[in-house]
Amino acid sequence: MFCFQCEQTAGGKGCTKVGVCGKQPEVADKQDKLTGAMVGLARAAQGKTPGEEANKLMMQGLFATITNVNFDGERIDELTSLLQAEKEKMGGAADLDPGTLWQGDPDIVSLRSTLLFGLRGMAAYAWHAYILGKKDDDVTAWLYKGMRAIGEEHSIEEWLGLIMEFGQVNLKCMGLLDEANTSAYGQPVPVK
Repeated sequence: MFCFQCEQTAGGKGCTKVGVCGKQPEVADKQDKLTGAMVGLARAAQGKTPGEEANKLMMQGLFATITNVNFDGERIDELTSLLQAEKEKMGGAADLDPGTLWQGDPDIVSLRSTLLFGLRGMAAYAWHAYILGKKDDDVTAWLYKGMRAIGEEHSIEEWLGLIMEFGQVNLKCMGLLDEANTSAYGQPVPVK
């Protein structure tokens, strides 16, 4: 187990055993395997138009791997299995070995992690907007682009460029979520 996604990491450095949040190592490993499967799905989708089910699973999978969102190992296994089936419908592709996520040059691992954690957060926004009936094809496409990038080698400059591009798409996604919320619930107003 290795997890350093949140402010609750043991000693502020990253958990290598059960951390403050209580997530078990087996669940952390399953989340990493699910992440590797999402890279495989993104690889399989390259040059194709993924279906609605694949898009939903990409959002749900990323959302489920935010560190403190889902500790249900059975649900994570189910998402992994469903992602694998969608990947095969698109011709298949290799998953990312989850052990490679946290290995390598510390600067590269940090940049890759920044993009991955950002994608997870954006997927949470996109999923909430989707539930409220709003979606954006550019945002969805970038989830695939970003996950493919997670499985590729990039220079520091290339990672920085990807992160800057991601930031623009994430801003668009936040606008989408705002539109979804205000169209569903109205403009927020102060109340006593």
